[in-house]
Amino acid sequence: MKKSQNLPRLGAPQSDELLQRDEVILIVDDFPDIVGLLQEFLVNEQFPTITANSAAGLFQALREHNVALVLLDIGLPDADGMGLLPELREQYQDLSIVMLTAVSDLQTALSCIRLGADDYLAKPVHFTDLLTTIQKVLEKRRLQINNRLYQQQLEQARFRLQLAHELAIKMNTAFLSLVELDEILQAILVGITAEEGLQFNRAFLALFNDEGTQLQGQMAIGPGSMEDGGRIWHNLEQLDLDFQDLLSRSNVLASDTEVNRIVKAICVDVKEEDHLFVRAVRTRQSISVVDGKCEFQVPVELIGLLQEDSFVVVPLFSSNRSLGVIIADHYISKKPITSERVQALESFASQASLAIEHCHLYMEMDRKIKELEAMTRELEKNKDLLIETERYSAVGHVAAELAHNIRNPITSIGGTARLLARKTEDSQWLQFLNMMTSEAEKIEAILEDLFSFVETSQPSFASVPLFSVINKSMLLHYPGLHEHAITHKLIFPDREPVLCIDQQLIQKVLVHLIRNSIESMPDGGELTVEVVEGEGEVQIILTDTGVGAGGFGFEQRTESAAFTTQTVGTSMGLMLVQRIVEDHHGSLTIQARANGGTRAVVTLPA
Repeated sequence: MKKSQNLPRLGAPQSDELLQRDEVILIVDDFPDIVGLLQEFLVNEQFPTITANSAAGLFQALREHNVALVLLDIGLPDADGMGLLPELREQYQDLSIVMLTAVSDLQTALSCIRLGADDYLAKPVHFTDLLTTIQKVLEKRRLQINNRLYQQQLEQARFRLQLAHELAIKMNTAFLSLVELDEILQAILVGITAEEGLQFNRAFLALFNDEGTQLQGQMAIGPGSMEDGGRIWHNLEQLDLDFQDLLSRSNVLASDTEVNRIVKAICVDVKEEDHLFVRAVRTRQSISVVDGKCEFQVPVELIGLLQEDSFVVVPLFSSNRSLGVIIADHYISKKPITSERVQALESFASQASLAIEHCHLYMEMDRKIKELEAMTRELEKNKDLLIETERYSAVGHVAAELAHNIRNPITSIGGTARLLARKTEDSQWLQFLNMMTSEAEKIEAILEDLFSFVETSQPSFASVPLFSVINKSMLLHYPGLHEHAITHKLIFPDREPVLCIDQQLIQKVLVHLIRNSIESMPDGGELTVEVVEGEGEVQIILTDTGVGAGGFGFEQRTESAAFTTQTVGTSMGLMLVQRIVEDHHGSLTIQARANGGTRAVVTLPA
């Protein structure tokens, strides 16, 4: 067979349809003339071609190139081509093989086919037959590869449907606890990184804190290195786990200290509006970063933290609020993140959003139920305290009204009697006038005694955690807080002080002060209770945004028994509070705030 210089084109070029961009055809024969002639023909037909002249050259070419089809001579100098077929078929699943031989023997052809060859050509090879055989074999190969890819896609779709089904069951569980939320979120992350799922190498989850002011890293799944990634997924594949088994072993996936370190370091303030995470959440649009670039500025610190410059950020949100973001990448495989993968990840994110929102609603409902139950118990246990508070309030109002209606006439009568006594020397008149003066002074003393009368017992001291006393006092006023649209905030130090106090009496103090703050805010406002530890003392600071103290200090209130504003209640209640605090060797100060409202400070020895 002589080498031709100008071989005719036998058909339209179809290599772009049958071969991928980097795939080639390998000719293996120890006759250079035959190899050269076949290569020239295939190149002329636009098939990229390489050659080898031995079995060793064959395997070297397979290692160095992406070979789609091998034209393999049966008789090689260092091996039998037919004997190589089982090894080639085992090691290279997508490799097509066409055997070439000078012997036109049907039995040999059948043996080649049984051992894994796709077709058989006898020498001398006719170019028309060669081209037809190559096109047919490569088309068959492409169909097999596509079929396998479609099967994988179907399996992935089935996996995602199964995952969605499992998530729906979990989300519809009546009593969804925080632990179950963690399981759901972990299921989402497993689905994102699993081989049957979206096949991302790593996934990170960041959620807003309770105040909605920061995005904080919560959970992550993925290996910290390529070796770890290969080992983990290989072990899971060997175990042949189904979805439930995969979830039960998700702690293995999430146990890598590196991804845990990364996710815990994620903390983004919502005020950083240009940050990718905040921008994704605000726009509710996914953001893909490729090679450290996207349409927005990518923080260098974020790339350094993730140790990866290509990733996707997908927002989590419900109908009425933003929840957080999912960050996913191909840290190990370095594969490009396609739009199809991003869309699938957005589908997973929607499931995660439903799970998180459902859990938030349940937890909020559970919290309110527990608050109502605790409030009912406290109301039952402390109904006498509330009745006593109301009694002091009623008596105080009556006393204030008496002071207003009686004190001025009595003062006038007493003053007039004293004035007339100085202007007469008649002993009989002086006797009556002095009597009038004395009786008026008695009435004034009675009024003073009425305001200073507070019935209380001596404290019975015991070691009591302070926070529980404050919480119980607040619980008693929850109906009033909600009725007047008053928000409340408790600011406690990390360590709970334990004081030597009479719990019932100190609770009585707090009940009085909280009640009067509520009454000073009939149209709504904010009540803050703060605990501050000092050297040798603990302060309970109650601050409201109500009517305010009106410029009256505590001393002025105690001196003016007729003071009747609702800011600190009646003087009767104020005297009760003061006496209890003094019996505890503490102090009470009440001041008007410059911007409105009242600030009451109860100081107790630590």
